[in-house]
Amino acid sequence: MFDTHAHVNFNAFKDDADQVIKRALERGVAMINVGAQFSTSKRALEMARNHERNVYAAIGLHPIHLEDFEINEEGVNFKSRKEEFDFEAYRKLGENDKVVAIGESGLDYYRLSDESRHHEIIEKQKQVFIKHTELANALILPLIVHCRGAKENMDGAYEEILAILKKHSVKNKGVMHCYIGAPNLVKKFLELGFYIGFNGVLTFDKTGRVEEVLRQTPMERILLETDCPYLTPAPKRGQRNEPMFVEFVARKAAEVIGATFEEVVEITDKNAKELFNTNS
Repeated sequence: MFDTHAHVNFNAFKDDADQVIKRALERGVAMINVGAQFSTSKRALEMARNHERNVYAAIGLHPIHLEDFEINEEGVNFKSRKEEFDFEAYRKLGENDKVVAIGESGLDYYRLSDESRHHEIIEKQKQVFIKHTELANALILPLIVHCRGAKENMDGAYEEILAILKKHSVKNKGVMHCYIGAPNLVKKFLELGFYIGFNGVLTFDKTGRVEEVLRQTPMERILLETDCPYLTPAPKRGQRNEPMFVEFVARKAAEVIGATFEEVVEITDKNAKELFNTNS
């Protein structure tokens, strides 16, 4: 199995990251630890370099870290530190062969802080996201895209991401991480050559929306992820998420699309290796 989006490089794992990675590897789970700031991107690379195989890194600046504010979600509390995107610093970091993707970056309108500055913050998110597409092209790497719309218009941010990707195409394509957009929009991302990432939300979404997106996604474009320590899948809800729990996402995906667990594991592992150019 391949967890294409983990955050063992985050502080939630500061006391036992090595054990968490070891547990996953012993279960046959490869992983990409994804950066959200320069510090966590650097830590993801350090973790990857400590393992000869099956542990990789992605580097990027998450849109929530373009401003200072506190976050309390899924039992995890932290204060985001404002960071400016340093293209050259990230580029230098990304020249290591253990870095297999750029991201996560994108748009996040769910947690906009100062209402009087919404337009300014949104424009900054868009400009930084465009810089990530440029970095992905400069390093010939795929892009990991984060997208979360405003509560009153969840799909608006996805439409804006689409417009940016059409104008600033990524040579090595990428993945729409944790896709929770409208099922009718997923086809447009597929047409751009993007993969669609599914995680624990698939196991507990009561709207049926994520299941419908999965049914509309060809198997050769499905990726599995955990987004740990967040979005713990059923039946492990209430626990801290970790890479080895990707198994439960795979089992739910198999149930939804009418495939066997083994088929889902084989195909999604192949998809991950092809997109991220790994030999896990």
